[in-house]
Amino acid sequence: MSEQPVRVLACGDVGGRLSALFNRVQSIQKKAGPFDLLLCVGEFFGATPEAEAEWQQYKTGAKKAPVHTYVLGAASQETVRSFPGAEGCELAENITYLGRRGVFTGVSGLQIAYVSGREALQEPAPAHCFTSKDLSALVAPLTSGSKFRGVDVLLTCQWPRGVWQYGNAPEVNTKACGSGAVAELADHLKPRYHFAALEGAHYERLPYRNHVILQENAQHVSRFIALAAVNNPAKKKNLLETFHYLYAFNIVPMKTMDPSELVKQPQDVTENPYRRSTKERAERLKTSLGSTQEEVQRDSKQGAGFRGRGRKRSSDGEGGRDGRPDGQNKQPRRPPQASGPCWFCLASPQVEKHLVISIGTHCYLALAKGSLTARHMLILPIGHYQSVVELGSEVLEEMERYKAALKSFYQSRGERCVLFERNYRSQHLQLQVVPVPLARCTTEDIKEAFMVQAQEQQMELMEIPEHTDLKQIAPPRTPYFYVELDSGEKLYYRIQKHFPLQFGREVLASEVLLNIPTRADWRECKQSREEEEDSCKQLRDDFQPYDFAWED
Repeated sequence: MSEQPVRVLACGDVGGRLSALFNRVQSIQKKAGPFDLLLCVGEFFGATPEAEAEWQQYKTGAKKAPVHTYVLGAASQETVRSFPGAEGCELAENITYLGRRGVFTGVSGLQIAYVSGREALQEPAPAHCFTSKDLSALVAPLTSGSKFRGVDVLLTCQWPRGVWQYGNAPEVNTKACGSGAVAELADHLKPRYHFAALEGAHYERLPYRNHVILQENAQHVSRFIALAAVNNPAKKKNLLETFHYLYAFNIVPMKTMDPSELVKQPQDVTENPYRRSTKERAERLKTSLGSTQEEVQRDSKQGAGFRGRGRKRSSDGEGGRDGRPDGQNKQPRRPPQASGPCWFCLASPQVEKHLVISIGTHCYLALAKGSLTARHMLILPIGHYQSVVELGSEVLEEMERYKAALKSFYQSRGERCVLFERNYRSQHLQLQVVPVPLARCTTEDIKEAFMVQAQEQQMELMEIPEHTDLKQIAPPRTPYFYVELDSGEKLYYRIQKHFPLQFGREVLASEVLLNIPTRADWRECKQSREEEEDSCKQLRDDFQPYDFAWED
């Protein structure tokens, strides 16, 4: 089959302003056309007498849409009467209602999945809402085959909740925006393009990947584009891209594309905003609203995963994740505790508190025992976590604050910052932070030193792509070694069997970097208690101007 691109226009909420839309489309057709079809998401009809009068001109044939136009159903009770029912049909010449939900495949092979309306908040669902059953009925036939890779285009009225995670931020209230069910739908269907509206804002998210780096075969990327309403005041984009409510693109149907071309990854690709760890997925499945035990088991087996908010609550009355009914004040979660003695839990009697430099809310900073250099420190969680991939968002956020503070601190002293973690034979996370004088070597020298010494040990140290979350590469309980350079570059090795415990220190202590090979083993660098206390006091005083914990 030949790779012939389909030329597509997508539009946001029309709201009954048909002439404004079609006049603009006519102009684009003349200047940059022809386009094969126009896809309209959000509210197509308006509820005013003026909108009704304008529609009658198209319905009677007095006016005609200049391109084949496909529209979604009602997204509000006011416009339900404009649609004859749940099944798709021709509304006027060149204007087709797709239906409540389904898949439309054009003669080119372009596959378009669609869901009309909003996520149901109650049962029975109003006519302008979809239910979890609608989504399961859409997903199951598509994903049941082993050859399913995704759909070319997904059309929804609502935004998917959380689509902005790992990406650029939209100019909307993200706390009240979007549907969780639409997010799960997008995660299942892996659309190459996903269009939505209703928020009155234009938002083009960075493309995101549909596979886990180093664990799954490469797949195509997805692009989410939210479109504003027709005749919105802001029109900043150029004609061929979007008028905020219009978006033009060429697309070769997936089924006719060369597989190697399909999976090419753009430079700005990010992690999938909908992916969760296995533990989080199980938690959601367990606490889903209204799911009986049979429903949970069935969803788990089928992989459908659609749990609309319209279902009744469980009989046990659980509302939030902590088991309290919704609306009650939640107590702050207690940090996890070690089951036995731990040298690094801040509340543990074994911890050497005289080494502590700074204490935040979720993390603390300490001088490394047997440090490589005078300013070699550790960032540690206060609670008992084994690795970075097990940390919650609040702990990670504070860890990033400590990283930024240390980078500024080292920079003021003419040093660059190298971080590494060894999640192997360690029960409590220790993020090692080692300063390297700028005059000693470049970042590229440090990167090369790690790569070369890894090769000598028959280890394949791999570079993690930009915008990639470590959690996507290293599932919980996976042993790994991780390096973060001051340039933002990250190196990763999944530990298979044996691993040299001092590897990170050995590389940094080598002649090509710090040139202190005798300090590679921390046990050879021990100080007396008095010397450690003096070193800590000096370091604490020096770091204080950069210590956000003092301000907080």
